[in-house]
This record gives sequence, structure tokens and C-alpha cells, in this order.
Amino acid sequence: MANLDPVTAIKVSTNAAQHFVESYYPMLNNRRDAMTSFYVPQATMNGDKQHLSISFNGNQVSDAAAIQTMFEEQMPQSHYEVQCHDCHVVNPNFIAEGAQAWPAESGKNMTILVSVSGYVRYGDSKEGKMRGFSETFLLVPNPTAAASKQRTKNVKEWLIQTQNFRIVA
Repeated sequence: MANLDPVTAIKVSTNAAQHFVESYYPMLNNRRDAMTSFYVPQATMNGDKQHLSISFNGNQVSDAAAIQTMFEEQMPQSHYEVQCHDCHVVNPNFIAEGAQAWPAESGKNMTILVSVSGYVRYGDSKEGKMRGFSETFLLVPNPTAAASKQRTKNVKEWLIQTQNFRIVA
């Protein structure tokens, strides 16, 4: 397998992180019913080698459907304001077992660590207290997007495999 060009890795990971942050947090604010579409489907996971890991304030959440249910049924309305985010390539040569790879030159056969910090307000009040948060994601290529080789609005190129959210202030 050819080594990933560092310039391509930086460009692809930065663009992926930016697009992810700009779509994930507005979804939390306004479209929680679309939450599961941001996660690796459980059916595509290979139990021993891959697993979905979600932690919300130290509490493990079993899967994407469970976190969506938690946000829809247990959490008050929220307003997230991202202050900054950063990203790093973790594995520059990642191909999920059984998945079709992107062309090597695309730079999309990698995993990306995305760190996000900002403020969140829970509840309907615009005057509510803003609390600091920190969140870390491991994004992996979407095997459906790689197989179709088409970028569509409904198919995300990167999906959450690991997530850790913490209120920090």
C-alpha cells in the first residue's frame, strides 16, 4: 500500500473535520432525529476488531440509536457553540474489514481524531447558563460512500466510531 502524502492527509483531514463540525452540532441543536446517520452502523462492525464506543459525561452509551433516544427523550433542547476544533490523522492506511477502499490518492482511507471545545446551553431559555464542553471523535471512512464512489448530500464520507463528551465547566 502506498504511503499517504502528508499534504493530502492534512488537506483531507482538515476538510473532513470542518465539514463534520459544521454539520454535527447544528444537527444536535435542530435535527436530533438525524443523529444515527453520523455513526458507523452496528451491522458493519466486526465485533472483536471494531466496535462503536460512545461515552457521554462518563456514561457508556450502547450504540447510535441509544444516544439518539437519550437526546430526543431525556435531554432538554440544547444550543452548542463550537469555539475551536482540531484534527489529526491517526491511521493513514485504514480500510474497514469487508469494505471497499477509496482510491489511494484520495486520502480517504484513514482515521481522523477530531477534538472540539465550546459552550453548550441546555433548555429553551436564551438566557440560560452556557457551560463549557470538550468532545473527541474518531472518524472513519463510510464504507457506503466508498462503495458508491459518489458524494451525495445524504451519504456522509466520514462516520463516528468513537466519541467522548464531557461538560468541563
